[in-house]
Amino acid sequence: MKIGFTGTRRGMTDAQRNSLRKFLQTAAGEFHHGDCIGADEQAHDIAEAAGFEIHIHPPLNPTKRAFKITHVSRMRPELPYLARNRNIVFATDELVATPAEPEEQLRSGTWSTVRFARTRNRPITIIYPDASFNHC
Repeated sequence: MKIGFTGTRRGMTDAQRNSLRKFLQTAAGEFHHGDCIGADEQAHDIAEAAGFEIHIHPPLNPTKRAFKITHVSRMRPELPYLARNRNIVFATDELVATPAEPEEQLRSGTWSTVRFARTRNRPITIIYPDASFNHC
């Protein structure tokens, strides 16, 4: 399975990290993320520990980049944020999102990626800050 990930630069809550760990224990394959500080770097470590092959889609702008590299990483081309997020959706079978807020936001890269995944009919699992989730 190819799982795409999107999350906030503020990082995940403890509850979101624990839910992501449980979610990834039920799957195997590739894990794609955008290499930003916060949730992407946290998810990278969780997915690596779960045995996933990591695919990194770095942003063109390095100021918020986490620079995660491991022996199981595959680096994709640097792209502007919006194009990078769309490529994560295109490259994967399912999207996992860990937004900072429980309701959809208009000016949010995480929610923008969720909306784009909907247009591509990708299964989406949203893990909210309190660890409740929605699978659509």
